[in-house]
Amino acid sequence: QVQLVESGGGLVQAGDSLRLSCAASGLPVSNRVMGWFRQAPGKEREFVAGISWTGYSTNYADPVKGRFTISRVNAKNTVYLQMNSLKAEDTAIYYCAAREIGYTTIATTREDFRSWGQGTQVTVSS
Repeated sequence: QVQLVESGGGLVQAGDSLRLSCAASGLPVSNRVMGWFRQAPGKEREFVAGISWTGYSTNYADPVKGRFTISRVNAKNTVYLQMNSLKAEDTAIYYCAAREIGYTTIATTREDFRSWGQGTQVTVSS
């Protein structure tokens, strides 16, 4: 079993940038599809971005496309989410997630991810 811990959240103004980190431990994640999800108060958890084993392929939700970048450094067992041009509607708890070993599809539904971090709060003020 792999443990995931997010960090890097905080309170920023609209237009600012943040970089979230997801540190994995217990097991390597180099053979796991990784993703970021977010959940705003009163809303369902939604897909933000996903990345293949080596980072060759990525997938982004439309609201963040062109502003957010997901990346990974497998040697550090870490996944990142660079968030630029932040908007108030980006305010949410952001979660890192991992698929089971061996799966290759960059899934976009929470049911397809088996391991989750505790989340980190991102608040964007107007």
